[in-house]
Amino acid sequence: MLPFRITYLILSSCLPVLFACTPVHQQMQSSTVNVPVLQKFRPAFTVALYNTQVDVMGNHLSGLLLIKKMPDSSTRIVFSNEMGFTFFDFEFAADGTFKVYSIIKKLNKRSVIKTLQHDFELVLMNNLENSRATVKTKGGLIYFIFPQTKGFNYYITNQSGNELVRMERASSKKTIVEAVMKNYIKGVPDTIGISHKTFEFNIGLKRIER
Repeated sequence: MLPFRITYLILSSCLPVLFACTPVHQQMQSSTVNVPVLQKFRPAFTVALYNTQVDVMGNHLSGLLLIKKMPDSSTRIVFSNEMGFTFFDFEFAADGTFKVYSIIKKLNKRSVIKTLQHDFELVLMNNLENSRATVKTKGGLIYFIFPQTKGFNYYITNQSGNELVRMERASSKKTIVEAVMKNYIKGVPDTIGISHKTFEFNIGLKRIER
């Protein structure tokens, strides 16, 4: 079996190089596919533990990332090393609010925290408000487009709607982040990859079977 870091690098290299400076959704055709089709791809996290690699601006962190659904329906995400030292501890509440319980000094920058918040919101598939969404097609793919405070979140499936090909966060001009979730087991993805396009910030997750 390939070491996880190599597996993640292979995964990252397979993500397509997309879209230059033209707003993506303006190049597409409208579709009548219903937004609820996406719900089957929303991760059904109760408790999931992942081997995790993070590369951010020349710094490499590795350890374990815990995703846990709490009794109040919030989702807690805690990233720590194998010795139990916590890199960050976040809460995503059911009402959409976000809370930082702790974060190490090296990552404690507003831009980094916001980036991590938006990355995990994309993966958790939060903010899927049907009334604000549009659905379009291009190149045999279906694009579910959700406006955000800044930019858009894209969830992209194949034409039949039975495979989540990738996810994206984009401004009106370019793709900022690409992400994938693969090999769902009982509603939980086995592999998650997040790759930023505007600066070095990559996250790779491989689930630990329990």
